[in-house]
Amino acid sequence: MAQILRQEPRAIKITPNINPYAAGSVLIECGNTKVHVTANIAEEVPRWLKGKGKGWVTAEYSMLPGSTHERIRRERKGISGRSQEIQRLIARSLRAGIDLEKLGEQMITVDCDVLVADGGTRTTSITGGFVALRLAINSLLESGQLKSDPITHQVGAISIGIDKDGNIIADLNYEEDSSCETDMNIVMTKAGKFIEVQGTAEGQPFSSEQFGMLIDCAKESLKTTFAAQDNILL
Repeated sequence: MAQILRQEPRAIKITPNINPYAAGSVLIECGNTKVHVTANIAEEVPRWLKGKGKGWVTAEYSMLPGSTHERIRRERKGISGRSQEIQRLIARSLRAGIDLEKLGEQMITVDCDVLVADGGTRTTSITGGFVALRLAINSLLESGQLKSDPITHQVGAISIGIDKDGNIIADLNYEEDSSCETDMNIVMTKAGKFIEVQGTAEGQPFSSEQFGMLIDCAKESLKTTFAAQDNILL
């Protein structure tokens, strides 16, 4: 019978205000994975949003050349399909936690640069991205540029997997991710609502029982993630 082998995520460390030039910034470390995240504000919105009284939150994601065992080439001629998919996930997840009308006609870009990749880079980017976004919003509130707080939900994410024996593991490192039968990324609010669930059986298909266990494991694991965010934000 399947069981949860590891529910506690890897050690999380969030260092805020790592970049003096960004409105919000963090260095987030989940296990050996390290991501530098900045949130920058521009008093403009995409052309299709002009005049509509709404803001926008977008994201960019990249893995730096020394972030993996073998050097990754910089994406100078355009981003790869993988990077594009990940940055869209990050942006969707963060927009789910903000009222864009309250943000007004300005855009916040969250840049996630992976310094060290040992699994969970996209979920780490989302968790750190929310903190950077929150810090950027705080700066707008403190300066009087915003009259009310547009943040509606605290957002975090975690990876969950099923190993070859059918057991559940939270917060996969690279080795675990590479060998797992199923890899799932779950984005949630602190209140326990789901924003996105991405899951694929790369080996054996998973059962409804295992799916329920994956969800339950993610909920419990994310309590630690949200607590790490709270240590910086509260």
